Amino acid sequence: MSKLLLHIEGSIVFMTSLYFYAQVGVSWWIFFLFLLIPDLSMLGYIVDNKIGSIIYNIFHSYILPLLLIIISVIIGQDAMLAIGIIWVAHIGMDRTIGYGLKYPSHFKDTHLQKV
Repeated sequence: MSKLLLHIEGSIVFMTSLYFYAQVGVSWWIFFLFLLIPDLSMLGYIVDNKIGSIIYNIFHSYILPLLLIIISVIIGQDAMLAIGIIWVAHIGMDRTIGYGLKYPSHFKDTHLQKV
């Protein structure tokens, strides 16, 4: 049940991000262009599983994109706001389809599997 709840939560985060992105008024081609950019963090796995999981988890937790959103709202920067929302949407999309934060043991070992 907990795992299903996390998938539903990810779906709600993704859909909410789509709504807020539409409110910002930035082109949708930007959304699709940047949607998969956080997955470049997987390149850390070239070094090893520990470094890869650290880098991946940094870019797949909500902390940085939410800070980016807060800062962008404070300074009134719509482009930064759009990137932050896209980043949150990416994480929500990943959680929806079952990709979670990584354990250093292996790329396929995620927090969603342990729930």
